Amino acid sequence: MERIAAALERISPPPLGAPDFSAAQAFVWHVEPDRLVPVPNVNRVELDLLVGIERARDTLMANTRQFARGLPANNALLWGSRGTGKSSLVKSAHGAICAEGLDLKLVEIQREDLASVGRLLTLLRGAKERFVLFCDDLSFSHDDQNYKSLKAVLDGGVEGRPDNVVLYATSNRRHLMPRDMIENERSTSINPSEAVEEKVSLSDRFGLWLGFHPCSQDDYLSMIAGYCDAYGVTVDAETLRAEAIEWQATRGARSGRVAWQFFTDLAGRNGVALS
Repeated sequence: MERIAAALERISPPPLGAPDFSAAQAFVWHVEPDRLVPVPNVNRVELDLLVGIERARDTLMANTRQFARGLPANNALLWGSRGTGKSSLVKSAHGAICAEGLDLKLVEIQREDLASVGRLLTLLRGAKERFVLFCDDLSFSHDDQNYKSLKAVLDGGVEGRPDNVVLYATSNRRHLMPRDMIENERSTSINPSEAVEEKVSLSDRFGLWLGFHPCSQDDYLSMIAGYCDAYGVTVDAETLRAEAIEWQATRGARSGRVAWQFFTDLAGRNGVALS
C-alpha cells in the first residue's frame, strides 16, 4: 500500500505551496516538480549603462512603475535584433523599480515550460505581491503548441490574467514566428487568412511593442565608455576607440552584447574584476 501511495503521489503530486516571496526579488520557475527557486543576486547592469534604447527604456519603466503601484499596465513584447539589450532592459528596469522602494517580483519562465504556465498563475494569483512574468527569447516553430498556453496568460481564459501579474517577453521576431512559417500557412491552408491570424494574433495580445535595432558606432563607443567609467577601467581614449572598432569589425556586428564582450576582455587585460 505504501508503494502504491508513493506511485500515485509521483503521478499526481500535491499542489505546490506558496513560497516565501520575501526571500528574494526574483525567482525562476522550474517543473518536474513544480517549484519557484529564489535568485539572491540577479544578473543585470545598471539602467543608466543601457545606451541607445532611451525611448524603449522610458516606456517600459513607466509601464512597470504603474504596475508596481497597483495601477493598470500592459504586457510588453520587446522585439528586434539580437544583442541589443532586450532582456537586459527587463532585468534592469525591475532592479530600478525595486530601488525606488516598490515591492515587485520578477519570475522567469523558460519557453519550453510554457505548458505549465497555468499552474504558475494559480500560485501567483493568491499572493499579495505583484509579479513581472519574464520569458526570454520567445519564439515558436510550426509544430509548437505552447503559444496556445501563452494566449491564456495574455488575454483569454475564463479567469483571465491575474491582476497582480504582467508578462514581459523578448523575441528576435516581431510576430514570434519565422516569416517562412507564416508564408507556408498562407500557401497550404484551406483558409490562409484564418491560419495566419491564429498564429500572429499572439503578438497582438501584447499592449506594448518595443522595437530594438542595431546601434550606431557612436552608441557602441558610448556603451564601452560608460562601462569603463562604471568599473574604473582607465585606457587612453584613442587606444580604446581603435581597439573597440577593431573588435566589432572582427565580430561583424555592433550591439550592446558586443560592447559588453569587448569590455569584458578589456577589463580582464587590465586586471579589473567585474563582480
